[in-house]
Amino acid sequence: MTEVFQVLAASPAQPTEATDWAGVTHPKDFASPRIISLVPSLTELLCSLGLACHLVGRTGFCIHPRHVLRNVPKVGGTKNVNIERIKRLAPTHVIVNVDENTRETALALRSVVPHVVVTHPLTVKDNLALYALFGELFGAREKAAELSLALTQRLDACKARAEPLRGVLYLIWKDPYMTVSKDTYIADMLLQGGMEQIGFDSKSRYPEIDIKPAAARASAILLSSEPYRFGSADQKALSTDTAKPVLLVDGEMMSWYGSRAISGLDYVHVLKAELEKTLHG
Repeated sequence: MTEVFQVLAASPAQPTEATDWAGVTHPKDFASPRIISLVPSLTELLCSLGLACHLVGRTGFCIHPRHVLRNVPKVGGTKNVNIERIKRLAPTHVIVNVDENTRETALALRSVVPHVVVTHPLTVKDNLALYALFGELFGAREKAAELSLALTQRLDACKARAEPLRGVLYLIWKDPYMTVSKDTYIADMLLQGGMEQIGFDSKSRYPEIDIKPAAARASAILLSSEPYRFGSADQKALSTDTAKPVLLVDGEMMSWYGSRAISGLDYVHVLKAELEKTLHG
């Protein structure tokens, strides 16, 4: 499962201008950057910002947009990064994330890459800082501003709805069952749509759970399509075992920050409407 790494740098802070989450400042408007992204959602964001031409590497999980990334070299997965391959591609910047990549990867990259850019969005609103950071780093301010406006409009619409919260249990893994804590990006996305992830007495952000007592505390169970791809058989079995409504959920819409957050906010309200319809018959 995802491993949270702590970067040995300045105290965590919201990125401003060209300062990343770890407090490390990087040059703005870098001329002819060579970028490797080890974060699928941020690879998509780079493309949305018009920076695809500067991508020289990606993980095998960086799949959107497919037609753009088809010819971009792969450097392994998010956890099993091939450092030697990265060195051969000679990037100026590597994009990493606290949840997606390991601390060991980040430290190894610091010795071979000029700029390791650390990200760690915990709320949907944190995407505004991501857009600004990438816009400053790579001279894409205009497109970053367009994304920021679109996201701000969606967030304002969420506030205006002020929907009553429904307690839900969001599952991301099976054997053992695993969920998300309230301090995760997914939990905040749920809140934006009028749903609240039930809490757990655990220090883990992705705790293992006993499914029946956990489900008893929720109005419904949401089964994500990633990292474990739950399907209709899981949906039927859990509905029978827990006597709770069970919905299949697009995990990319719920957990991919970056430009996907904009459509994610639209999606989560459709999901809430589906949940209400299911609950009320």
